[in-house]
Amino acid sequence: MTQDEYPALYQSADSSSADAQWTYLLLLRLQYGLLFLAAFISLWFGGTPDIYIFYVFVVGTSTALLIYTSVQKPEKDWYACRALAESIKTSTWRYMMRAEPFEDSPKISTVKSKFSRFLKEILDANSHVRDPISKKPSTGDQITKAMNATRALSLEDRINRYRTERIEEQRRWYVSKVKTNRRHFRGWVIFCVIVQGAAIGLAMLRIRYDQQWSLWPTEPLLVLASAVVGWIQIKKFNELASAYSLTAHEIGILLTRIDHVKTEEDFSLFVNDAERAFSREHTQWVARQTEENL
Repeated sequence: MTQDEYPALYQSADSSSADAQWTYLLLLRLQYGLLFLAAFISLWFGGTPDIYIFYVFVVGTSTALLIYTSVQKPEKDWYACRALAESIKTSTWRYMMRAEPFEDSPKISTVKSKFSRFLKEILDANSHVRDPISKKPSTGDQITKAMNATRALSLEDRINRYRTERIEEQRRWYVSKVKTNRRHFRGWVIFCVIVQGAAIGLAMLRIRYDQQWSLWPTEPLLVLASAVVGWIQIKKFNELASAYSLTAHEIGILLTRIDHVKTEEDFSLFVNDAERAFSREHTQWVARQTEENL
């Protein structure tokens, strides 16, 4: 399914989460970049007074960004909006697959009302994200035509769609994230080793050429290496790769069960088991991020 085929509330929460994540990571990059620049400027200490003014400006700006990030906490909006979006997404798939609590009813209007109430309960339970969501309004429907069209399919067609567009899509996403995080982890570690190796090399050269060279950028290199270590810790590449790998295997095990689904009751149980698996991984991710930012 495309994003505009999901409820409007999902679209707002998803966009708000992406914006908050982008803002948070941008602020961190700016802080690291300014600290590296300050270390680089310090190489010219002893020159004109302007260099000290520029240094104060750079460090002051970095400090202001740190205070802003600590007070505004954009990462909290990122986590909360992501959690809200995923809750709506899993509820949407339950609705489309006619899974409990949105199983068949004599009147479709009854099920639609139940889904609408469910969305309101989710929003009320996440009232702390009303402000960021209000900045990303969506004019779409809360129950889209695509959702109703999928719900109207036969059991066999719904099973096939759930297999391809939900389970297999999720599995591909997790496998892709495993590869991406492991690749980024290796790349950043190698870069950090190179930077620290360069700092060691400069220190060794300084033993012999200390008087001949006036500039030794050892400190900026160490600040850069520290920033890389901090970035690796914030992004948790290795930890996420392991968690995503386990979830991908769990989804693979789920796929082996779907061929045995023959009735609406069996399918409802299967969908709820699958959605709980998806929700559990994301809930654990949010919990880890929140705990580490307390």
